[in-house]
Amino acid sequence: MHSAFRVRRTLSFVIILLGAFVMLYPLLWMLSSSFKPDTLIFKDINLWPSTFTWDNYKKGWQGFAGISFAVFFKNSFIIVLLAIAGNLITCSMTAYAFARLDFSFKRLCFAIMMVSIMLPHHVVMIPQYIFYDALGWINSFLPLIVPKFLATDAFFIFLIVQFIRGLPRELDNAARVDGCGPVQIYLRIMFPLLLPALVTTAIFTFIWTWNDFFSQLIYISNPKLYPVSLALRGFMDATSTSAWGSLFAMSILSLVPIFLFFVFFQRKLVEGIATTGLK
Repeated sequence: MHSAFRVRRTLSFVIILLGAFVMLYPLLWMLSSSFKPDTLIFKDINLWPSTFTWDNYKKGWQGFAGISFAVFFKNSFIIVLLAIAGNLITCSMTAYAFARLDFSFKRLCFAIMMVSIMLPHHVVMIPQYIFYDALGWINSFLPLIVPKFLATDAFFIFLIVQFIRGLPRELDNAARVDGCGPVQIYLRIMFPLLLPALVTTAIFTFIWTWNDFFSQLIYISNPKLYPVSLALRGFMDATSTSAWGSLFAMSILSLVPIFLFFVFFQRKLVEGIATTGLK
């Protein structure tokens, strides 16, 4: 029986390992290609480069149109950090109102919010563009940042609502006995207890905003304002030679912030997902 168990476990491990390799192969190929000369990227199929070079990273970091790639990283960090701050503040406040406060049409508002999760972004894209254009926000970071401070991400509101519903109401009652109002209860009681859910919100906001391409393509046309996702497109040219090596090199660097962010906060991410609605 022990031999059969070991055989099954070994087979399972081999199958999982092969599956992981298949999933990681595109990333490994891109990493390998970032160290190859442009002339060998599509000719040398080996993962280990036959000719090793750092020129792709040097040329890629120089950017294009006289703009260093450091500028694109700075733009991405500005958008991402402000988006995280907006979601953490407004989504937690809105979730607290839905979970703890009583007001007119509460159930209707919550139902409308849930329906908005299923609404495709492309449905509201044109009205939003017309609205932002009337405000003079086109070709700026404002369309990507301001909505985050207006609690427009219904998914995170629902996530935090489920977490708050798992917290005992006795905490609220004890705070009211001590003279706390709704704002003080939110700031002193709820917000500190929401740390796992807030970390989950921050991680997903970071990943989704950093990788966002479509919204940034719609609202930003000035190369000096390009975030990383748009800047990577600058290495491709349909009318001339594309800098594939620089593209792959900067793509690898663009994955580093996401990887580090997840590594440092993965425990809180798992805790936030596991305890949401179950605490």
